[in-house]
Amino acid sequence: MRSMKSATLTLTKSVDSKGRLTLGEAFANRTVVMEMYEEGEVLIKRARVIPERESWLYENKAALASVRRGLAQAAEGQLTPGPDLEAAAALAEQLQDE
Repeated sequence: MRSMKSATLTLTKSVDSKGRLTLGEAFANRTVVMEMYEEGEVLIKRARVIPERESWLYENKAALASVRRGLAQAAEGQLTPGPDLEAAAALAEQLQDE
């Protein structure tokens, strides 16, 4: 059963001969989900699509919390120093010579 919300704005629109309906700028270049009901009603919602191979993250609360925590730390400048590439290159050169 769908929830009923009060409409904040009611508009009358016409569907063209090819079945197209323009929704206005709020929906421009957006992905939408359409729910069609037997009573002839259509509910259109703006949506975001998550690629299937990335959906695991949103299904794993611990992993999502960890990613969000890391993004917040990065935004605050709390970064861990990266590897010492010069030392690694020197070690690699020594190992090649031996």
